[in-house]
Amino acid sequence: MQLSTEELRQKYINNPPEGMSPADILSMSEGELLDMDYFLNDDELDDDFGEEGFYIF
Repeated sequence: MQLSTEELRQKYINNPPEGMSPADILSMSEGELLDMDYFLNDDELDDDFGEEGFYIF
């Protein structure tokens, strides 16, 4: 499920990441907000390829 940028903004205003304040979230551009969301949720996007190690074929 994809959230709109305003829904993401509201999500992070209500529960800002460690080291950030709601004012920081309000001042972010849409691109910065989307980048932050991507990096905070990067673990969930992994496809588990190479989970057990690095392989050279």
